[in-house]
Amino acid sequence: MPDYDFSAPRLFVDVPLGEGLTVALERDQSNYLGNVLRLAAGDTVLVFNGRDGEWQAEIVVRKRPDGLIIRMQTRQQDTLPDLTYVFAPLKHARLDYMVQKAVEMGAACLQPVMTRYTQVSRVNGERMRANVIEAAEQCGILSLADVSDPLPLERYLAQRAPERLLVFCDEAAEVADPLAALKAVARPVAGIDLLIGPEGGFAEEERALLLRQPRLVRLALGPRILRADTAAVAGLAVIQSTLGDWADRLELRSR
Repeated sequence: MPDYDFSAPRLFVDVPLGEGLTVALERDQSNYLGNVLRLAAGDTVLVFNGRDGEWQAEIVVRKRPDGLIIRMQTRQQDTLPDLTYVFAPLKHARLDYMVQKAVEMGAACLQPVMTRYTQVSRVNGERMRANVIEAAEQCGILSLADVSDPLPLERYLAQRAPERLLVFCDEAAEVADPLAALKAVARPVAGIDLLIGPEGGFAEEERALLLRQPRLVRLALGPRILRADTAAVAGLAVIQSTLGDWADRLELRSR
């Protein structure tokens, strides 16, 4: 576990960060610091923008906390593993949960795909983005996952880079040990796409199309049928522990 001040309030600000710079706060951020946390002039918070690392900033107050003065950098900017989470969107609160957990698990990009049995017809990209930021603020994450526009599954497969590894989580697969299946795969240079389908499963023509994809690993996530939001966490954990940055940490600890 890296050294991190979990007690300090943390805000995302979409402006350049550097020592001595002044950052104006949005109204909801000002309300949060002043009325919810009861912070005053001279108190400090942590800020990040997804590009310039994390910085300690001092609150400037007039009638309420109006801005911040950037004082010093607390952490250098990092990068996320080249891992795209590809998923059939869910409804409302369960989609919020799934987005937050994918961010916590280290996904660098969120790609909604529409399938025959997808339960929703429209995806609120701004709400997804807000959930990405909230998860990053709460969990000390520095790099923000990109949120892509929804695509039909067929179009997504047609335009994705063929050199990327596609991990297709399919409840009909016969692979009994997903960890062993992924450990047998050489770590891809071009990145990984993890695909989780809708709760109604994939249509047969969709499954047939998927099985024709290059660089494909098809696996089941254990002996039980998982809800899509649970499968997201399970699938990302399997990938991170074998081909992702969890595996990097295990290698460093073993040296």
